[in-house]
Amino acid sequence: MAIKRGVSLYSYQQEEWFGRWTWRDQLREVALNLDGADGIEIISEATIPQYPYPSEAFIDEFNTEMARWGLQATTLDAFPDPLQFRRDHVMNDAEMAERLKIDLRLAKKLGMKNIRVLGNTIDSVKLALPLAEELDITISQEIHFPSPIKRDPNSQRYNKIMDILEYIEKTGTKHYGFQPDFGVFRTAPSDVYLGYYFRMAGYEEYAEHVKAVMEAFKCMSYEDLVEWAKKTYPKVFNGGWADGELRPASAAPEELKLIAPYIYCVHGKFFHMMEMPDRPGEYEDLAVDSEGAIRVLKEIGYEGYIDSEYEGQRSQQDRGEAYLASEIEEVRRHQKMLKRLIEEA
Repeated sequence: MAIKRGVSLYSYQQEEWFGRWTWRDQLREVALNLDGADGIEIISEATIPQYPYPSEAFIDEFNTEMARWGLQATTLDAFPDPLQFRRDHVMNDAEMAERLKIDLRLAKKLGMKNIRVLGNTIDSVKLALPLAEELDITISQEIHFPSPIKRDPNSQRYNKIMDILEYIEKTGTKHYGFQPDFGVFRTAPSDVYLGYYFRMAGYEEYAEHVKAVMEAFKCMSYEDLVEWAKKTYPKVFNGGWADGELRPASAAPEELKLIAPYIYCVHGKFFHMMEMPDRPGEYEDLAVDSEGAIRVLKEIGYEGYIDSEYEGQRSQQDRGEAYLASEIEEVRRHQKMLKRLIEEA
């Protein structure tokens, strides 16, 4: 068997926001236009009306549409939101575990085999694991940039991933694992993100400056790059969000081997698909080492889903609707790249 391809419906958030597509339209797009992709990942409160207590009518309709198009439910993306009662209370581990149990039961009804968690504590997941085992649903910690995978012996930073791995190996559970995001394997800043930050700083002719930063990223150490960027573009790199674009990859594809038995789904993060100069009609994202990540996933025998997760639209919304990239076309290009990389020897 080979790696399978799917899509996180997060990728179509803009189409839904403008009222052009519903979740039904998104399912149809995956089924008809992505050349064999059949996996569906959903964001809990974005796709599910009246979340976390949808009607039985919605659950029946969702399952019917999935069956109609021959699609496979992969992952429900859940968030603990410990501040939902922020007026007077911060949720503790036991309360977050109860919310996770609600998501587990909902995932079961929707045919999902995996739940992605992001902000949950390890202790809250441990409390929900007995139910996950009963329902046979995996709980996967997303490994999202700038999170590392392996532990750095020279760093005092808490490494949640290695602590989870130690717990899994100690207990032998088959229902707690990981969902790596390709964003941790970055090869350059995202050009669309850099463009946004330059526009916010008032640069009208920003494209040349974006190119300069991306070129500097290739040939400078992180320390020199930060010093150069803050000196050259102080209005952009001044201790704000833009500084994060200068960070190198937080993990290397080879590190996937450390967690190989416990990878239950993968986010194929991307920001901007560009035509390859030497391969007309083929595309790549220059900010992400998708090729290296897929090579290692193949080496370890991974046979689960890589779900396209497009995030570039968020950094273009300041320009107005007329300038927005097409999420539909971006995902189609990404799926074409995934298919090529998965099938290449």
